[in-house]
Amino acid sequence: MSDAVRNWSIRYLAHNRTPQPATVVVPAEYGPNRRTPPLPLVIAPHGRGNSAAYTASLWDGLPGRGGFAVIAPSGMGRRLPFYSWGYHRQIDDLARMPSIAEGALPWLRINTNKIYCVGGSMGGQETLLMLGQHPRMLAGAVAIDPVTNFYRRYYDFALSPLTRGLQAVARVEVGGTPKTNPTGYVLRSPTHWLPQVAKSGVPLQLWWSLADLIVEDQIHQTAHYYEELKRLKPRGRVQPVTGLWAHMSQLKERKLPAAAQFLGLIP
Repeated sequence: MSDAVRNWSIRYLAHNRTPQPATVVVPAEYGPNRRTPPLPLVIAPHGRGNSAAYTASLWDGLPGRGGFAVIAPSGMGRRLPFYSWGYHRQIDDLARMPSIAEGALPWLRINTNKIYCVGGSMGGQETLLMLGQHPRMLAGAVAIDPVTNFYRRYYDFALSPLTRGLQAVARVEVGGTPKTNPTGYVLRSPTHWLPQVAKSGVPLQLWWSLADLIVEDQIHQTAHYYEELKRLKPRGRVQPVTGLWAHMSQLKERKLPAAAQFLGLIP
């Protein structure tokens, strides 16, 4: 952990009333018994299978450089804690993170006009769902290597030995297959919420790679999402970032610093 920041471990009650861990990262000068101004807050949903502590660690010293806070919650899906895949009550939990952070750390004050959401992989999917379902809450969002069509993604899981077993996990979490429970998969797909995103006026940065070996078909995932969003003439700035990197590579070194710059959190 960078000397520029301090990590605080907290717990919160998820939508199903089970306690879940979260990590709050703040500049090192913030803490109890210190009068400090309200901070911008980044909500950082984790990638598939990753912990809150790991997700928080990816931000390294950025909150100290920019003077903002990050909250990385563990999350809880319909059935599974590390494979929530955009369950709507998990997204509602993400929307509660500012009040959860302030409740757990009474000395911490959040600037409610500067709340952002940044996530990668499954966390990118949940970032886009957060923007679609709670657009008035956010001042900006960044989704890195996300899935945008979870209905299609279920079948794509079978294309690679790296993800083939995830079909069974998805059936548990969603409650069936896209054929037996199509609504469950559609509502977890950010493409379903494109009209709300277009109307929101919220700045959005989208990262995707055509060499992604996890989300193999980004042409029909994030690239398609971006083209459909452009067609709707979004009110907010939308910035695409494309390339040939491996899934979620260089997250700490390149992508999160660039995301923080896009959001105006660091120079």
